Amino acid sequence: MTGFQVVMLAIVQGLTEFLPISSSGHLVLVPYLVEWTDQGLAFDVAVHFGSLVAVCLFFRGDILGLLRGTTQLLGGNMRLPQARMALAIGLGTVPAAVAGLLFASWIEANLRDPSIIVYTLAGYGLLMAGADRLCSSQRVIADVRLRDAIVIGCAQALSLVPGTSRSGVTITAARFLGFERRDAARFSFLLSAPVILLATVYKGVELIVGDAPVAWGQLALGALVSAIVAYLSIEFFMRFVSRIGLAPFAVYRLALAVVILYVLV
Repeated sequence: MTGFQVVMLAIVQGLTEFLPISSSGHLVLVPYLVEWTDQGLAFDVAVHFGSLVAVCLFFRGDILGLLRGTTQLLGGNMRLPQARMALAIGLGTVPAAVAGLLFASWIEANLRDPSIIVYTLAGYGLLMAGADRLCSSQRVIADVRLRDAIVIGCAQALSLVPGTSRSGVTITAARFLGFERRDAARFSFLLSAPVILLATVYKGVELIVGDAPVAWGQLALGALVSAIVAYLSIEFFMRFVSRIGLAPFAVYRLALAVVILYVLV
């Protein structure tokens, strides 16, 4: 890849990882539409690591709280709020981790296709708009129960399919459970950290022990750009989601699906 391609794809990843419009779908679509060679696994790992850095920096207070909560859990204390939240995040991570181990390779080989992304963009976009419009907003993140975490975690597992959007589907699930927009997004972003970490470590080990050459300079640049853009993307979304809602993102998903369908036909 050229330096321009690295920067552009890293910007795409940073913008779309935490906005509910599907980063994986855009990372498939952009090279397809502009006729670039697919950037490959190594680059996807690098830019996702950048996204992980961004979420850890933005929610550093929450992350530290989760670490303290994990220590409390290991000490056998499940009554404190931080311990319960750490347990909720842990349980919510399990479905996506299991699904990733079982199906990620098959999905990578068979579903990274624009014709699939048309349906996931449009379908989950409509679902997101419906949840945001019809569901109540009476619950906050402190109200998260273990069954809520499992439901949202199962939704997160669906995001392995390109075009779904990890943030979109988890925020949608949280809205169906009655969480207000900002706290639905906050829980979604916190839930993303262990999943992105697991995926980055797993794929990173594959790269290190594999025989294929790795352009480490390009990967470092991609990770840096992705981290900066993702941080700004989170800040924008958290600042405005309560006011603008999810409808504009659903409209964007539907419009993009129509454009892709037009190109394919």
